[in-house]
Amino acid sequence: MAYKLLALDMDGTLLDSRKHVLPRTRDALQQLAQTSVPIAYCTGRCVSELMDYPTELPFIRYGVLSSGAVLYDFARGEALELHALRADDVLRAMELANEEYCMMHAMSLTTSVVQTGALELMDSVGMGIYVPMFEQIATQVEDFAAWIGAHDGEVVKINFYHRTPQSRDCTRKRIEEAGLPLALANAEETSVECSAQGISKAEGLRALASLLSIDMADVVAIGDSYNDVEALQAVGMPVAMGNAPDDIKAMARLVVADNDHDGIVEAIERLF
Repeated sequence: MAYKLLALDMDGTLLDSRKHVLPRTRDALQQLAQTSVPIAYCTGRCVSELMDYPTELPFIRYGVLSSGAVLYDFARGEALELHALRADDVLRAMELANEEYCMMHAMSLTTSVVQTGALELMDSVGMGIYVPMFEQIATQVEDFAAWIGAHDGEVVKINFYHRTPQSRDCTRKRIEEAGLPLALANAEETSVECSAQGISKAEGLRALASLLSIDMADVVAIGDSYNDVEALQAVGMPVAMGNAPDDIKAMARLVVADNDHDGIVEAIERLF
């Protein structure tokens, strides 16, 4: 079967353990793009967290970003779709998450925002490898809640990073029991992502496929974690990286090498 669109998660998939794109992976993607198969990021990152990659990978035009809240066209430099959160819902979720003393991180279309001093907590919440990126792109604000309130209708996702998975599960349970109109997804080792209700990587990918007049059965999605589940379930060819948990691998039709050993190259060679 000739697949017509390739969607790539970033962390743990496109990027290796050092957050780099391996040379063989880049070359394979460029060769695929030259065959007119569109390639898209399908990631929890926002636009500002991708600042280096449009230059390194100029042949990737589209992004399903912020876990599906934003459909972005890098060639035009604009959002084609955007699904924002209500400030009241974000603030209530923050109250519930505060019971676990977690680190909070908000995203608008182009801005990544944390509380002043939050970067000092990143090692303790399993996010130490992202410190250099946050130092470059994150806006630190003295009053995080006030910033949220002043940007009603602009925040597309909020992340809560915890010290343990058990603490993360407590936050998630509180938010679910509160009945807030939020879509929740586990990510990284200890974080929970909150997006607008009904939003997921799968919905963003469906919007992109519709834009390109491509059937979802003709889409390959590659991922490694629990925030990739909906996307993997939605496409015709779900691919799991070798570094994915066993239950993610179990839902894939193809399992490839891990992100430090060019798993994406293997998928391209076998599927396109």
